[in-house]
Amino acid sequence: MNPSSSDTAAGFQRLPLDATIHRGIEATGFVVPRPVQAATIPAALEGRDVLGLAQTGTGKTAAFVLPILQQLVSSSRPGPRALILAPTRELAIQIDAETRLLARFTHAKVMTIFGGVSAGPQIRGLKGKPDIIVACPGRLLDLMDRGFVDLRNVETLVLDEADHMFDMGFLPAIRKVLAALPKDRQNLMFSATMPAEIRQLADKVLDHPKVVELAHSKPAETIEHALYPVATARKVELLEHLLKHENVTSAIVFLRTKHRAKKLAQQLCRIGHEAVALQGNMSQAQRDRAMKGFRGGRFSILVATDIAARGIDVKDISHVINFDVPNTPDAYTHRIGRTGRAECSGKAFTLIAREDAEQVRAIERKLGAKIERRVVAGFAIGPDDEARYVHPQREGRNPRGIRTSAGPAGPGKKPTHPRRHSRGNEGAGNGAGPKGRRPRPRNTANAS
Repeated sequence: MNPSSSDTAAGFQRLPLDATIHRGIEATGFVVPRPVQAATIPAALEGRDVLGLAQTGTGKTAAFVLPILQQLVSSSRPGPRALILAPTRELAIQIDAETRLLARFTHAKVMTIFGGVSAGPQIRGLKGKPDIIVACPGRLLDLMDRGFVDLRNVETLVLDEADHMFDMGFLPAIRKVLAALPKDRQNLMFSATMPAEIRQLADKVLDHPKVVELAHSKPAETIEHALYPVATARKVELLEHLLKHENVTSAIVFLRTKHRAKKLAQQLCRIGHEAVALQGNMSQAQRDRAMKGFRGGRFSILVATDIAARGIDVKDISHVINFDVPNTPDAYTHRIGRTGRAECSGKAFTLIAREDAEQVRAIERKLGAKIERRVVAGFAIGPDDEARYVHPQREGRNPRGIRTSAGPAGPGKKPTHPRRHSRGNEGAGNGAGPKGRRPRPRNTANAS
């Protein structure tokens, strides 16, 4: 049963927050606290460290912003008093925007620090001693080294999407930032996944934290996800088929490399789709235009790499399509979590070729269940592929997870086995070898 308006309003009203913050919550349109918010905000308001593990799109930003705002309105001190670290410019911008909405009736000053743009405005903003800094580690460390950032008054540190900061190589920079912060501070760490390396960092940073773990290793129940077997060379055709027949209104298509992402976006545009690429070597202005166009509906398809798309939070994405299989099970969960957000439904499709068998098995082992296979008529690689993909455990594989036949068979043809074929012909009654040639006669002149 969905909560009524009165129930949802009472949900946030029960939290001991200042009236100005409650006004911001109402104006933002938030209703009942999401599970991660209900589980972490009370502990954060008590001053405890928090480790929150939850899927992307579950409301983690408000979970750490609301306690920070409460701390700011409760006392007055020079800033910055809160530092929020994020792995990408897009996520930093989104956190900044949501923080400003929630803080609109308070006097809290917020600013962002990230690379790809001129540092001048950021340096000038720091002179105003903002209360909250939302920063990417690289640019923040650069400004710290140049003497423009003073973190001695920071009371709360937030590490958002901590796993992605590790993936992107920010761990050394984070350690340098931690060394510049007061030891007596509150630490809030949030992440969609928690690999062993980040858990080790959490153990060093967090002091007896409140740990909230909300099924972060599995996709949300609101997401319908499936695997689509296809030959690598025909992935674009199958993608076009899905875009045409699956009622796609807004989709993110994931690839592994930035060059292929750009090429695929161009291919989709040529066949009539409104697509745009988002990849690492774009300038900040180009990235902003792409994201603005995607959010505003000018583009219905965003073709992106994992690194470029980290931190993107776009509502109402109907589909996520993995053109390339994710490298890790955690990446699979995080990618498809771009749809089905805020308890809305969504669909996630992954195109799998023969060489993806081992990665698929790893994902299914992590999820603890088989993912549905959907063989689209006309796209099977060979006549045996439906059985192979629906029942992959029955297929003999070499150590890399690839079939041990000579290669994919064409329609209506049986796989060929050259060595076996040759031996069979040599023993045939006509004595014919491969391609109908007779074997060369043995030279028996010197036999004794």
